[in-house]
Parts: sequence; C-alpha cells; structure tokens
Amino acid sequence: MSINIKSAADIQGMREACRLASEVLDYLTPFVTAGVTTKEIDRLAGEYMVNVQGTRSATLGYQPPGYPPYPASLCTSLNNVVCHGIPNEKPLKKGDIMNIDVTVITKDGWFGDNSRMYLIGETSIAAKRLCQVTFEAMWVGIMQVKPGNRLGDVGHAIQKFAEGHGYSVVREFCGHGIGKVFHEEPQVLHYGRPGTLEVLKPGMVFTIEPMINIGRREIKEHGNDGWTIVTKDRSLSAQWEHTVLVTETGYEVMTMSAGSPATPAFVNAETLPATA
Repeated sequence: MSINIKSAADIQGMREACRLASEVLDYLTPFVTAGVTTKEIDRLAGEYMVNVQGTRSATLGYQPPGYPPYPASLCTSLNNVVCHGIPNEKPLKKGDIMNIDVTVITKDGWFGDNSRMYLIGETSIAAKRLCQVTFEAMWVGIMQVKPGNRLGDVGHAIQKFAEGHGYSVVREFCGHGIGKVFHEEPQVLHYGRPGTLEVLKPGMVFTIEPMINIGRREIKEHGNDGWTIVTKDRSLSAQWEHTVLVTETGYEVMTMSAGSPATPAFVNAETLPATA
C-alpha cells in the first residue's frame, strides 16, 4: 500500500480545497428547510461552486468501475438512506433528517470532502440523538489521530462509542485518503481493533466519515439507480464527515469554516465522553 504523504505546499492546497468544501455547506444551510427539494439544493450548490468559488463538483459525472456516472453536484441522503442519495424533486418535510455530502475540486486540482447532518424542522428525540451521537463519534475518532497511532485506533474508538450508545456502525463504506485524487489510500474503517492497520505519519490526509444506524448495521442497494444505499431494516442512519491532516503533534481538521458546527466540549477537554 502506498500512502501519499503531503508536502507543505500540498497541505496549503488541501487547506483551501477543504475550506471551500465546508463553505458550500455553510451557503446551503439557510436553504435546507421543509418544502425545498433536494434537486433545488443540488442546483444551488452547483451554481455556487462554479460561479462564486471557481471550484467544480467532484461527484458530478463521477464514475468508479461498475457504477453509472453520478448525476449530481452533491449527495443528499435522507432518513434511512445511508449514503450516496441522489437529489430529486421530492420536497423535504418536517421531521426529516438528511446528510449533505459535498466534494469540491479547486482550479489547482485539490479535492476537499465533507458532510453534515441537517434536521428539518422539529424531529423526533431519537433522530436528534442519533445525529448528535454520530457527530460525537466522528470527533472521538478524530481525537485518535496523531503520529504513531494506527488507523485501527480510530476505527475502534468510533465503534466502541457508537455501540456503547446502542447504535450500529456500517462496515461496507469507509473514509479514505484524499489529495489530487478523490479516493486514495489509506482506507479508514470506522470499526476495528486498536493497535492494528497503518501507522499514522505527519502529512497523511484522509476523511473520517462514520455512517451509524439506529437499528442493525446491514445495508442494501435501493432501487436501480446504482448508487443509493439504505438500511436493510429501514431504520434511520446518520453520517458526518471531516477531512483530517496528521500533524507533527496530532491532527488538524481541514474542513472547518465560519459556519461549521461547534466542536464538542470534550474535544477541547481532551477527555472522551462516557458512553451510555
């Protein structure tokens, strides 16, 4: 396995791409309300990337082996959709939860990748709790990022935290290295054993993006679009994603911007929250 270690100049390019990716989500936030369609959110994002930022979407036309070309500028994964939901004409309604996943490419060819959960109007307590615990689980994983630790430490921390709250972790999809390629080594599992897998080294850049289900972890493909993944038991699913740099002393979360959700208090305290 060849993991690309980023130079100082590379890291500057990634910082810009990741900030811009986060700013797309900042821009979209006021529009994510009941009555709007995900197709309209997609249109707004595409126009903002091209006309305001001078970036372009990494997902539009993206076609890995065995997949049809992805038809939109972002992914909108609603309620029981785990990932890769395709925007459509159906309006959002109060009580929905939705992940919006945005990846931009800068004019210099760097990719920035992130996602956030959105709660539409007043949601159920169970839905709110799932979104919050998933957000915290991502940060619990991020806190394991420092030179000398291993990717297994990241995955184990996320799994232990999520399962400790009674949830399950999707295993078929994972985080990934990123740079001038959308998906590169290493793969970043959100479950596993501590002290296993690749050793973290300064200059590594990858995403941490746990997908956590309120029910069982099993998933399936939905319909025949070739992309949409749902929970097999139709239970709610949530996901959050940041792109993270391994620094000389720890980590830097690269996908932060003015509108990013506040970092959990336990991150600043550097003590992990208790599980249920």
